[in-house]
Amino acid sequence: MSINPKINPIDKTALSVAFTVGLYGAAFGAAGVTAGFSILQTCLLSLLLFSGASQFAVVGIMGAGGAAISAIATATLLGFRNALYGLQMAPILKVSGIKRVLAAQITIDESTAVATLQENDADRRRGFYITGVGVYIFWNLFTFLGALGASAIGDPSVWGLDAAVPAAFCGLIWPRLKNKTHFIVSAVAIAWALALTPISPAGIPIITTVILAVIFGLKR
Repeated sequence: MSINPKINPIDKTALSVAFTVGLYGAAFGAAGVTAGFSILQTCLLSLLLFSGASQFAVVGIMGAGGAAISAIATATLLGFRNALYGLQMAPILKVSGIKRVLAAQITIDESTAVATLQENDADRRRGFYITGVGVYIFWNLFTFLGALGASAIGDPSVWGLDAAVPAAFCGLIWPRLKNKTHFIVSAVAIAWALALTPISPAGIPIITTVILAVIFGLKR
């Protein structure tokens, strides 16, 4: 008699997404150390902030010599969409108190996406929690491994790891360019950032391009 347990398709999807996204945490770990953060500081960013684009923005700006306020402002703007996800998920999760705080921590692109693909609220909650917790665990694990690896090799620039932050941003943005308009907005943002870089403090080009993208999004 053979035992062939069936894996819940929601669990399979959630865990696949969680592991795949979590692997990318290694790139952040390397980027954090390359930017001058310690292993502990890099890991704390993943544990507490837990928002990929915002984390890369923080290490990118501060690694380039920018002010902490610029890094915080940019991270806040980039993380604004998570608040919108929260509004979308709140009626489904129906949590309060400490459970609401914990749910907010894992309200990210991936957990919301997997949840919204499901057909009923029970399955949406299942998909949300498994994906969110899974990404959180794998992201933090691979952040540590990436930071540890980058720290062990000495000067990261010798190995070309000083390009980790811009490369990571390209990796985040490219899959989201779905049509001609997206490419045009991206091109304008790149040109604007390049023009401002020589004449403005570190972090300002990123902040202004994020504002540009937000304005464009509101006008659509």
